[in-house]
Amino acid sequence: MKKFSLVEFSVNHPKLVVVLSILVTLLFMTQFPKMKTDTNPKNMLPATSEVRVWNDEVEKTFSLYEDMIALGIVNEKGILNKDTLGKIQRITDEILKIKGVAARDVSSFTTIDNVTAENATLKVAPLMQKVPEDEKGIEHLRKMLYENPLFINRIISKDGKTTAIYVPLEKGSNGKEIADRIREIIKKEKGDEKYYIAGDPVARDTFGSEMFKLMAIFAPIAGMVMLFVRYLMFRDLFLSITLMMDAMISIVWSMGLLIGLGFPIHIMSSMAPVFLMAIATDSMHIFNEFYFRYRETKDKKKAIIETMHAVSRPVRNTALATAAGFAVLLFMNIIPVKVFGGLVAFGTVALRILSFSFIPAMFTFVKDEKIEKIAHAEDIGTDKTSQFLKKLAGFGTYKPALTVAIGFILFVVAVIGISKTKVNNNLVEWFKKDSDVRISDTVINNALGGTSVGYVVALAQDDDYIKTPEAMRYIEGLQRHLEKLPVVGKTTSVVDYVKRINRVLHDNDPKYDAVPETKEMVGQYIFLFSMSAKPADLDNVVDYPFKRANIWVQLKTWDAKAMQNVINAVDEYKKANQTQMNIKPAGIAYFNLVWNHEVLWDMVRGFILALIVVFAILAYDFRSVKWAIVGYTPLLFTILFIYGVVGFIGKDFDMPISVLSCLSLGMAVDFAIHFVSRLRQRLKEAKSESLTDALLWTAARPGKGIVRNAVLFAASFAVMIFAPLTPYITVGAFIVSMMLLSALMTIIYMPALIVLMKGWLFKGEKI
Repeated sequence: MKKFSLVEFSVNHPKLVVVLSILVTLLFMTQFPKMKTDTNPKNMLPATSEVRVWNDEVEKTFSLYEDMIALGIVNEKGILNKDTLGKIQRITDEILKIKGVAARDVSSFTTIDNVTAENATLKVAPLMQKVPEDEKGIEHLRKMLYENPLFINRIISKDGKTTAIYVPLEKGSNGKEIADRIREIIKKEKGDEKYYIAGDPVARDTFGSEMFKLMAIFAPIAGMVMLFVRYLMFRDLFLSITLMMDAMISIVWSMGLLIGLGFPIHIMSSMAPVFLMAIATDSMHIFNEFYFRYRETKDKKKAIIETMHAVSRPVRNTALATAAGFAVLLFMNIIPVKVFGGLVAFGTVALRILSFSFIPAMFTFVKDEKIEKIAHAEDIGTDKTSQFLKKLAGFGTYKPALTVAIGFILFVVAVIGISKTKVNNNLVEWFKKDSDVRISDTVINNALGGTSVGYVVALAQDDDYIKTPEAMRYIEGLQRHLEKLPVVGKTTSVVDYVKRINRVLHDNDPKYDAVPETKEMVGQYIFLFSMSAKPADLDNVVDYPFKRANIWVQLKTWDAKAMQNVINAVDEYKKANQTQMNIKPAGIAYFNLVWNHEVLWDMVRGFILALIVVFAILAYDFRSVKWAIVGYTPLLFTILFIYGVVGFIGKDFDMPISVLSCLSLGMAVDFAIHFVSRLRQRLKEAKSESLTDALLWTAARPGKGIVRNAVLFAASFAVMIFAPLTPYITVGAFIVSMMLLSALMTIIYMPALIVLMKGWLFKGEKI
């Protein structure tokens, strides 16, 4: 019984195969209306993860909000004037009406409580109940602001030119939508003031919104560039479109499956279409070989079958290697990493099924005279590209020792570069320097305490311990220690309130700006304050059994390593100052640090595991560990060299870079598989041919497909370098570099290795 061949079935029933492909695609497209997005980094970790459970507990204990927006208002002439203060009041009133804003806890001149004393009686009231009418009233406001340390660097800068309105968001609110509402409010105000909107929810939700816009813009542009370059290569619009359809069908299948299974689209999975378009270019080897085969056979159907027979093994095994490289991510801990890995692995398998069915079927619809015209130019004896590739391969073939020596020197340099790599993540820096998000963040961070907030929580074993002078002084000392860090702009705790009350009840005498001497006095001050203040004033910094205290730490950067510096400083202080309290970090800055560490190292672990799996696949494919080592070398060199450059230029090893590590692995090994497979095939078919001639033939014919593949995709994704979001710029630059470098390594370096190692590789064989 004849063995079933998908290629032959597709060639014999092309219309059926195309119709089935379209029907399946439409079926997957029905899932797209159900699409949900999730850009919240909190959901990058499982709900049961230690950091999520702890952060939720801290938020509940201290009545904290997960998200907060900061609206910076700058007037270079000073904000303490009647006109600007009137704007602050009007803007605050309008912000309080926005749906999704936690109005009761908005902090502004008109809502924040000020602690004063009248006739030895504590008075707590909003700082500015109405806009001062004259200069005397403004000076009184200035005095209240600058006498209270709680206000300085929080709602007013030291130079008096900047204030901020802090807008906490209700759970589930969209930061970008609320930021847009605030922009509508401030547009109504005219004058010298400049407005800056910043904060994690603004950056996160704006990135999520821009991310999908860019995918809608750049994916078609990349596709059009790919189509144009493909057309320039083969002068055949129909088959150029076929190659694009191959990629688009796999993307629709993959994203449709993701949505259909109920998964939201995270930042990582949103990049899957880019990866699949890259992987789809491997079909170029089929196109490249087809025209050579048609030139030799003059029979379209025979040329298709012979083409698929010649390239089936390398195409199949490159798909296996790429799919395996991503599939290992399914064994990682982070759910979005698992989803991303499974998504791209599925898409890769879909692409290979289409390569053996949809593409052969589409070939049958091309008119013979068109193929004849294109095939006429595919002559490695006269084709300029083939001749150029022969010369490149000739350098490695005829000067193997020099080629390998140069490669080794570059390898050493790359390793030095990798040693300089810094692991860090900063969501705000995913925007260009001239973007509103980044400018706003920079302005507010420079003028005030900082837009990124972390917490340092002190946990005592006994009720009321936080009220003791020892606990209060320990917390105060820790605050002063943390404030020495360049990344820390301001700290706030229950101690600041107690010290403020102590001072105002003693006629503002500076010597009473200190922790009271007894626990009873501390307790009395806190009680007096709680009777008059908003509940949130104390709730945010201390719990009511007084077993826990929360230090707010405002950071001047969203760098994940900034919170690590805070943790290190806490550890230093704990070693130098003993206490019975346990000190633990929390907050969004701490969460960003943890998920940054977890996700990045999950990707690194997955990458290392993928390296092992890919080597095993190479050994299986080549039926030889020796040839697997040779095939592995361009892959390893490409990855090391690119990451070495990343280290030298000072680019952080962040989320986009870590995700791209898997793509670099999959794409770099593809070229090696094609080169080695076709070389060994040539040596078997042309037994009288020398190794040198076989190497030059491989560079000129299959090598042309390798270079076409690299150039095609590098040209397509070079457009991403012009994107407004830096992860897309990184993706574009990374892919262009990776494709061109791995192709160059395969054409030049691999022949040199094979010639130098031929005694070992061909031991016992006559070459």
